[in-house]
Amino acid sequence: MKPVPAAPRRRRKRLDLTPWLFLAPAIMFFLVYVVVPIGQSISISFLEWDGLGEKKWIGLQNYQDLLKDEAFYVSLKNNLIWLVLYLLAIPAGLFLALFLNQTVTGMRLYKSLFFFPFVISNVVVGLIFSWFYTPDFGLMPKIIGFFTGEEIAVLANESLATYGIVAAGLWPQIAYCMILYLTGLNSINPELVEAARLDDAKGFKMLWYVILPQLRPATFIALVVTVIGALRSFDLVAIMTVGGPWGSSRVLSYFMFEQSLSEYGTSMGYGAAIAVVLFAIMLVFITMFIVRMIIQERTA
Repeated sequence: MKPVPAAPRRRRKRLDLTPWLFLAPAIMFFLVYVVVPIGQSISISFLEWDGLGEKKWIGLQNYQDLLKDEAFYVSLKNNLIWLVLYLLAIPAGLFLALFLNQTVTGMRLYKSLFFFPFVISNVVVGLIFSWFYTPDFGLMPKIIGFFTGEEIAVLANESLATYGIVAAGLWPQIAYCMILYLTGLNSINPELVEAARLDDAKGFKMLWYVILPQLRPATFIALVVTVIGALRSFDLVAIMTVGGPWGSSRVLSYFMFEQSLSEYGTSMGYGAAIAVVLFAIMLVFITMFIVRMIIQERTA
């Protein structure tokens, strides 16, 4: 066997090195702005620190205090409510995408109207729904009063505040899922659809056995983004209720902000412990999604 000449060997090494050169800036930014802050948050969670003064090592004390804190369990419960209800955005987005994928007069206008919530910021969404829930001139209390005889201030009610905020969050999230599914519908193989029609498949059978299997990538992305969005919900809570009334609408991210970065929050270690718990919950879900995706790719 003849030895490989030096010039082709050097050219092959350059070709092997080229992808890493393109990836190097992204890897550097990921390490500096993601991995390092995660490590710093974990280390701060073992400290008693106000952000300015002397740091004191207290080990797992912050986590022990967290397990005894009733506000933590309220925040965790609200995050679970967000997670369960936020998943409704996926079937709702699919339904809207199927409706908007038709070729009828005025469909571009309808697409623009349904796409609108996605392009406005969550701050604007929070303000719109805050006005919608306002007892003085909001529409929602009037509707509730029409059916029950009593107007209810949704955001001032401990039992309803979280559900009112989730409803506000679902508005842009459904639009996002709709866009993902519209993109997926445009890439569906028309030959498979035509073959299914020849086999007399239509309606639900066509959707279940032909359309949805081809929409798996869009469903996977929608599921991952929706779960992460539900777990890191912060801005709508801050805009609409500031965690109230009486802390009943807190979520973990807002609880972390209260403890460490708000006007009266000076416990950086305690806030970091909350952040680490939230990161661990996200990591579990993301790992599950990635493992399932790898298994599906290998079996496909």
